[in-house]
Amino acid sequence: MATVALTTATFEETTRGEGIVLVDFWASWCGPCLRFAPTYEKMSEKHPDVTFGKVDTEAQPELAQRFNISSIPTIMAIRDGVMVFSQAGALPEKALEDLVGQVRALDMDAVRERIAAKD
Repeated sequence: MATVALTTATFEETTRGEGIVLVDFWASWCGPCLRFAPTYEKMSEKHPDVTFGKVDTEAQPELAQRFNISSIPTIMAIRDGVMVFSQAGALPEKALEDLVGQVRALDMDAVRERIAAKD
């Protein structure tokens, strides 16, 4: 699956359901973002069952503000509607592959229990 552009209108619909969604917050003027883009695209082709979304922080400042994005690129992982990872900085291919594996391996019942315990 190729990457998909996420907007304020499509973000919730894309991220609230079952499955894994990775989100790349980026901008066209950001050198590290542009260097990371081919790696992200390659991973999207390798993992067709994962949605690889991209948020252009210049075109979608509301989303960047909502998630307190202060450095780009920032990678976010959402599984079954729950944000489980967020980190600024481009990831090398091996680290991105590892992230996908870790998100797949999560016990989401345990994750939800930990979240409920914090509330």
